[in-house]
Amino acid sequence: MAGTNGEVNDKGEKPEGSTAESAEAYIVRDPQAFAMNVARALENLGKAASEWLAPRERGEIPPTSASPMSDLVRTMSDVAEYWMAEPKRSIEAQTHLLSSYFDIWQKSLSQYSSGQDDTKAQERAQTTHKRFADEAWQTNPFFDLLQKIYFATAAWAEKMVSEAEGLDEKTRQKARFYMRQVTEAISPANFAFTNPQVFRETVATSGANLVKGMAQLAEDMAAGNGNIKLRQTDYSKFVIGQNLAVTPGKVIARSQLCEIIQYTPSTETVWKEPLLIIPPWINKFYILDLNARKSFVKWCVDQGHSVFMISWVNPDSRHADKSWDDYIEEGIQFALDSIKQATGENDVNAVGYCIGGTLLASTLALHAQTSDHRIKTATFLAAQTDFTHAGDLKVFIDEQQLAALDVHMKAVGYLDGAIMASVFNMLRASDLVWPYVVDNYLRGAQPPPFDLLYWNSDSTRVAAANHSFYLRNCYLENNLAEGRMKVAGKVIKLSDVTIPVYDLAAREDHIAPAKSVFTGAGLFGGPVEFVLSASGHIAGVVNPPDAEKYQYWTRNLSPEGDFDDWQQSADAHKGSWWPHWQEWLASHNTQQVAARIPGEGALTPLCDAPGTYVLE
Repeated sequence: MAGTNGEVNDKGEKPEGSTAESAEAYIVRDPQAFAMNVARALENLGKAASEWLAPRERGEIPPTSASPMSDLVRTMSDVAEYWMAEPKRSIEAQTHLLSSYFDIWQKSLSQYSSGQDDTKAQERAQTTHKRFADEAWQTNPFFDLLQKIYFATAAWAEKMVSEAEGLDEKTRQKARFYMRQVTEAISPANFAFTNPQVFRETVATSGANLVKGMAQLAEDMAAGNGNIKLRQTDYSKFVIGQNLAVTPGKVIARSQLCEIIQYTPSTETVWKEPLLIIPPWINKFYILDLNARKSFVKWCVDQGHSVFMISWVNPDSRHADKSWDDYIEEGIQFALDSIKQATGENDVNAVGYCIGGTLLASTLALHAQTSDHRIKTATFLAAQTDFTHAGDLKVFIDEQQLAALDVHMKAVGYLDGAIMASVFNMLRASDLVWPYVVDNYLRGAQPPPFDLLYWNSDSTRVAAANHSFYLRNCYLENNLAEGRMKVAGKVIKLSDVTIPVYDLAAREDHIAPAKSVFTGAGLFGGPVEFVLSASGHIAGVVNPPDAEKYQYWTRNLSPEGDFDDWQQSADAHKGSWWPHWQEWLASHNTQQVAARIPGEGALTPLCDAPGTYVLE
């Protein structure tokens, strides 16, 4: 970085005049070059605006596009209405905020006029958030004042939501979420001249960083076809099939909705019952096969499983009417039929991840009514079946928002992956949005290569009919949990599912909250092994044993159990849950047979893994 803040001499002491030198780091030395670069940056910003506008002018993004902005305005208006309804209440709220500003101003004047070094206060501020880790946020009076005012404003805004009376719980949850989005967006760390690191780099490069950053913004807007595709990694370093999704295998079957991959065995004998993995269709399947070191698929193959994977199609307008029933029939049922042809086996162990697990649960309940006993055991990975405690995603689900979303999806036949990605990123905006905005578009930096973030950016579309059914029946009405969901013309109940179940939740999961998964685990009618892993929706699942990371907890699942009580008395185990799951699965599968080679069965391979659908 350009600044000299924090420089030390050979004795480990700050040299005299370091404060003055630090101040110089914020002074533009070449105004002409700076003005020219600002003009170039604005030109690139104009290109980004054109990339945003062009698909809308061409009609590729209809004016009915779903956006949470109207719901944000409506929700925050409900909060404002409470505080503005009575003049006394409004004045007290404003006085409270202004008093906190005045108090900050007085303390700052006192601190810097007396030359006091409030070390403890600085340490506390530095640990508040990593985005305020730069030393100048504490040592520079201007930036110190900015961040204190920001945190005071954010605390006040949160207080306005929590103390607003008359709000129902749904509206209050929305208000908290939207207020957090607003306060994170207005953080001084997000702007070039109120972020000390960006300020210094802008001065040092005479604004060249802004030129590069705005050019990258235009590129990302073009890559998202009018919706910004926030770059979180260096895309050029990854190629699917070369350094991602590299476990060898063959595509042995293909439907309109999915390809079925059979992986090549690595052991001479395998378990008699094949293993079918059902990933979510809102992401590509290779999160479970990132590379040889992290691959759940490869690890399962090495444990002696005949592994089959569903690779969902990236739907477009042709798949608009593909329903939840179709995803069962042309996805899971098609996979089971393909496994029978490839191996001759009827019995299968199934694994469902995230929404793939929700689809699996509904399929099992349907099987119970149709006397289909092909799935012998079921494993659910961070998959919800009861959506009572589904977390912040429920903010986006109500009748008005679903109606607007349905209009948008009917117009194009699907929901664009960029919209889905932005929703998931918003759940953790302080980690997944704003740091990249600052680094990519203000600093002009290129993010380093990271396979997980490449996968995260490789978003998929979702078919209109299927997505509408899912949001309404699960998030809005909770029909699956309450025994009202209708599948293939039958009303299904999870209590009819009596096969052994392994149900994994992740403690810090913000997509499928652990409490939500726990609640759903109690709905099944058979034996359930509930396990809680450390970390979140991805790392809590993709945790290879060799990494020796995290831990997991186990304990018997009692009827009507409470999640907090379960956690307090659960047994902790170091490392990955994978070996524990393998022991559980082995207890239900005792026979081994000769390894099955893709293509040796009744199905002729169509192509090599990872197939063609994953490349779309």
